Amino acid sequence: MLPSPHWLGIEHLGIAVRDLDAAEILYTGLLGVGPYKREEVASEGVMTSFFAVGGNKIELLAATRQDSPIATFIEKRGEGLHHVAYAVADLQAELDRLDAAGVALIHRHPKPGADGKMIAFVHPKSTGGTLIELCQDA
Repeated sequence: MLPSPHWLGIEHLGIAVRDLDAAEILYTGLLGVGPYKREEVASEGVMTSFFAVGGNKIELLAATRQDSPIATFIEKRGEGLHHVAYAVADLQAELDRLDAAGVALIHRHPKPGADGKMIAFVHPKSTGGTLIELCQDA
């Protein structure tokens, strides 16, 4: 596979949690800074909470309904690292490139996500077991 000029770096790390209030208290204590934003993504059945630390971002994700991907993840694997998100310059072009290379995509087209981003996920079966989110500013 050819390298892509579209990947700009890690955008954030997504961490699945059962109790968002408790996780915000924990991460505020660990990071020494509180969250800068809480946002619901109803289409995914998730409430998010974002922390900015040293130029990096942490996204806490808690399920808002039992059939959400986060609820399923926590049921199977427990709390912890859910995904690594990468910023890309041209999300649709990158999805097209990966699809043409045979990479399994969860989304073939960008969709609205949290924190002012358009997003799409790459299936972990094509990434050595890590769920990858691609993000572009909306």
